[in-house]
Amino acid sequence: MFEKSDEQLIAKALQGNKQAWINLLKRYEKPIYNYGVRMTGKHEDALDLMQEVFISVYRNLATFRQEGSFKSWLFRIAHYRCIEFYRRKRPMDGLDDIPEIECEQAPSEQHIDSAIENRLLIQAMQQLPLAQKSVIELKFFGQFTFDEIAELTGMSANTAKSRMYGALEKLKTLMEVDYA
Repeated sequence: MFEKSDEQLIAKALQGNKQAWINLLKRYEKPIYNYGVRMTGKHEDALDLMQEVFISVYRNLATFRQEGSFKSWLFRIAHYRCIEFYRRKRPMDGLDDIPEIECEQAPSEQHIDSAIENRLLIQAMQQLPLAQKSVIELKFFGQFTFDEIAELTGMSANTAKSRMYGALEKLKTLMEVDYA
């Protein structure tokens, strides 16, 4: 009935409560997966990235100092795991490998248009440099402030802003070409 805070779940998880750990994972599973899909462009890579993030969180939960939010700490880990992913693998394996959006019901025309726009956005984001892609992801999808993005990525807030505006210009051009 009442949802426990991240801090309460963390405290219980550190005491060995498996259900608290599961609840914490469930709370952030979808945002981390979506981050992975938008950053890598592939369902399988997003799942791998999500697994690496949660393994890192499990191993390092005791080191979380609660100076910032757990969400920020979690996305900082996701950001660095994503950088490692790009160091191990080329970012542009193939844009046709982006997963189709599945729908249980008959899709409406509006839903189809939205799915196409989402797919085009993911494809366009794959063409951005990692630094720009991560700022777009954290700002618009993670809803972080520029100060939080700076803290997460190790860049200044002004650098984050300039990368975002540069990325938006590139995305606009790419989306106009693809959608025309």
